[in-house]
Amino acid sequence: MELAGGDSLREEFGALVTEHSRSMFRAARALLDCDADAEDAVGEAILRAWRKREQLRDPAAGRAWLLKITVNCAYEQRRRAARLLYTDQVEGIAGDAEDRPVSHLWEAVLRLPGDQRAVVTLYYYEDLPVKEIARILGVAQGTVKSRLGRARARLKQMLREEEDP
Repeated sequence: MELAGGDSLREEFGALVTEHSRSMFRAARALLDCDADAEDAVGEAILRAWRKREQLRDPAAGRAWLLKITVNCAYEQRRRAARLLYTDQVEGIAGDAEDRPVSHLWEAVLRLPGDQRAVVTLYYYEDLPVKEIARILGVAQGTVKSRLGRARARLKQMLREEEDP
């Protein structure tokens, strides 16, 4: 992305965001509980990326750069959205997730714990290598591999349970 300013810069930045907006949404949605929160995180990520656009030196790294910003925004949003749950609310929430049958793979992925959801989304849906996922999430490569292994096992179990209720 040429950093020469003007309309050309806005157009190039807009094209970069447009090209990777679905990936950004999927990454945010993997970490957050609803589409609206994911959309908010993506919006915040786009704003931050625009403000820090001079930090992108290699246009080929634009996708990973945007995903890293998006993941950071999603984590921040998740921390900000932490809410108190009263005991009468907990029973209904806890029961809903387990009782609901999984009818699609993406729905099963969304039911994984957040750390597993993130690595599965980045690895399988965004085709990122383990090394890049580790950099984006700020964890060791071994951690990414173990989370992927646990996620695969859990997904396999959930999908089996769906077949044999």
